[in-house]
Amino acid sequence: MFTLFQQEFIQNAFFAGTLVAVVTAVIGYFVVLRSQAFASDSLSHIGFAGSTGGPLFGLSSLAGMLVLTMLSALGMGALGERVRGRDVETGMVLAFALGLGVLFTSLYASGKNANATVSALFGSILSVNRGNVVTTFIAAIVVLLLLAFMFRPLLFASVDPEVAQARGVPVRLLSILFLLLLAVTIAIAIQVVGALLVFALLIAPAASAARIAHRPVTSITLSLALGLAITWVGLLLTVVGTGRYLPASFYIATLATLVYFVSVLFSRWQSPRRSSPVLAEQATCGHLSRMNPHKEVPS
Repeated sequence: MFTLFQQEFIQNAFFAGTLVAVVTAVIGYFVVLRSQAFASDSLSHIGFAGSTGGPLFGLSSLAGMLVLTMLSALGMGALGERVRGRDVETGMVLAFALGLGVLFTSLYASGKNANATVSALFGSILSVNRGNVVTTFIAAIVVLLLLAFMFRPLLFASVDPEVAQARGVPVRLLSILFLLLLAVTIAIAIQVVGALLVFALLIAPAASAARIAHRPVTSITLSLALGLAITWVGLLLTVVGTGRYLPASFYIATLATLVYFVSVLFSRWQSPRRSSPVLAEQATCGHLSRMNPHKEVPS
């Protein structure tokens, strides 16, 4: 088994998987807090269109995902808080993105290129090369640094955008910047779990942590630990094998689902009358009281 870990493609898979798990766990907390799961799903499908369309314009699949998802994030960010509740508009963007993906696939997919389309949909972490790892590393560092810089105002704007705007927080700008960071995160996550399974790492660890932990930093830390555990165990099961080869995306998605349902059972056992939104709101009360001491904290 240790001989396998000396192979470059195995090392690349673990490097890329670790970077993606860290970034998705951190930004996923804000996705759950801001109720933008559907927008994230739309960006993942847009990433699929970028992955298949990039090579048609002389770009790599990863570069195509980054360009198209970031352009789409700018459009969504222009709506500001109005992106919440606009399920019809977001759904139309999703449908159009899938249509573009089908078009690009029909123009590009032939022979080995057909495998690239499957990888964009379902992920192919074992085919990640060293160049992808370097790009993922740079993107992950940029996303994490910007999130750390805008953590406090973003947290404030995510919980109470009206009060945050009244106190001078640039809510619209934060919304655009966050969606741009989310677009980059989704683009690099697609190469691990694919466009159809990106929720496995983006939503499940953060949502599970929000049901268990009561403070923002604790939730993010727990989300990070869960994301890494899910990714590492999934890769180990793929590399070592369970008697039959199964793709890493399957293991990661299955483990993420199991972790979430365990967290649901745990939260109900711990406090049956608490719901997930109440947990998220109470988790931020102590932090927000310092930023907005005049606002009454809900009980």
